[in-house]
Amino acid sequence: MLLQKTIKNFTQNPKNDILSGLTVALALVPEAVAFAFVAGIDPLVGLYGAFMMGIVTALFGGRPGMISGATGAMAVVMIHLIQKGNEVGDALATPVENLGLQWLFITLLFVGAIQILAGVFKLGKFVRLIPHPVMMGFVNGLAIVIFLSQLGLFKENVDGTSQFMTGTTLWTMLGLVALTMGIMFGLPKLTKKVPAALIAIVIVACVTIFGGLDVSTVGSFIKDGGGEGLQGGLPTFQDQIFTLFYTLKGHFWELILPTAFILAAVGLIESLMTLNLIDEMTETRGSGNRECVAQGGANILNGLFGGMGGCAMIGQSIINVNSGGRGRLSGATAAIALLCFVLFGAPLIEQIPIAALVGVMFMVVIGTFAWSSFRILHKIPLADAFVLIAVSAITVWQDLAIAVISGVIMSALVFAWKNATMIRARKSIKDDGTKVYSIWGPLFFGSVQNFNSKFDAKNDPDKVEIDFMESKISDHSGVEAIRNLANKYMELNKEIKLVHLSPDCKTLLLKWNPEFEKVIEEAIDDPRYHVVTDILDNDI
Repeated sequence: MLLQKTIKNFTQNPKNDILSGLTVALALVPEAVAFAFVAGIDPLVGLYGAFMMGIVTALFGGRPGMISGATGAMAVVMIHLIQKGNEVGDALATPVENLGLQWLFITLLFVGAIQILAGVFKLGKFVRLIPHPVMMGFVNGLAIVIFLSQLGLFKENVDGTSQFMTGTTLWTMLGLVALTMGIMFGLPKLTKKVPAALIAIVIVACVTIFGGLDVSTVGSFIKDGGGEGLQGGLPTFQDQIFTLFYTLKGHFWELILPTAFILAAVGLIESLMTLNLIDEMTETRGSGNRECVAQGGANILNGLFGGMGGCAMIGQSIINVNSGGRGRLSGATAAIALLCFVLFGAPLIEQIPIAALVGVMFMVVIGTFAWSSFRILHKIPLADAFVLIAVSAITVWQDLAIAVISGVIMSALVFAWKNATMIRARKSIKDDGTKVYSIWGPLFFGSVQNFNSKFDAKNDPDKVEIDFMESKISDHSGVEAIRNLANKYMELNKEIKLVHLSPDCKTLLLKWNPEFEKVIEEAIDDPRYHVVTDILDNDI
């Protein structure tokens, strides 16, 4: 069954997948190179990382059509590790050149192991707990980040310093960006048989090459960053990392392992968020747990064969999906094409103008940003609007992982506060003088104080009944509140009965104190309670 599904994902629409994959590969080149520069390593390490991440996740990942590669979110985390490693390497009795890079490869082995364990223990499903305002804030913030990252490409090297373009150079750049965006906007209205992004890149490249325009290209971008070019060989096995474990002495627990956990968390959050977004765009469903395992395997491969590691890339994934790439073949094509560029096509790829790639990414920004958020901002609850804006701002200010975690925490606190104020107690008196408290609403840590305030143990009659038909005890705090309340009545020698308690709450109470068996009413006379109990038992 799995084999048939995999074959279907490869043969469903091969033409679109191949053309889309080539488009993505072209966009991957400057991204991988730029992120390698951010981390302070050789551009080829970034390209190798993008290739290995791309091929493994394309073949074995949980989301056909999603693109993985070297990413800025992970590159930023790597900076301190690499710098510290280089410092240690220079200070050794026998200096080790680029020790920071070797430490990165070692760290990636642990990153991969952590991510695989996350998949094995099925932690990928927790992405479903991310509220919609957090998702909207995430895509808006990410669109802004992508836009801001492209502004750096409007700089040129003048007398050894990087300055923003001016005059004719700037206007030429803007014109080529506008031409790229115009083609991508207009071509789909004429035909959707070919990816608009790929055609736009080819046309703009031809204009600059045959027009003899002096513009910034992929090749000049690499050289301005200190690289020597795209040309390289196949990734090689990094056997030296196993002989360098001795250099980790004193740094493993304080640097390597914490960095591995941060990289693993950032990678998984970005990948699972991207998976969720692509699910919505394609109206299909991927497997978060399978993606965790694939991401982990790809990062281990990067550590063993000299790549910088990475995770899912939302910009390239959107380019791929919008260009018609929905199957695994698109991701595999992008990865293989990227490697072919390094092996055989470097001189040609280096001639592609940066303006064409900037135009493609600007169209991604327009497609990524949730413009509907402006329309609904005043219609949704104030707390949700605050979360949406806060997540967008934190994504730009810090990074994606911190923004998503912060958004989930804020949403959870808002939810807890709202539910804490929902608990009610309807009071009535039976014919025999028994006072009945009918509880409505969830009883959990946030509502315990309100729950306790509903009772007047001293002034209540000798017989009290607490009915939990419309309430559910959700956590240990709720159980503890019931225990304390029952003890308070019993200490006053008043008879208390707890009716319609759920089976799990009964079990918890009896574990605490077997004497509770005297106050729990077992006789159930409400048919709704039997239904709920049956459902709970089936779920368990």
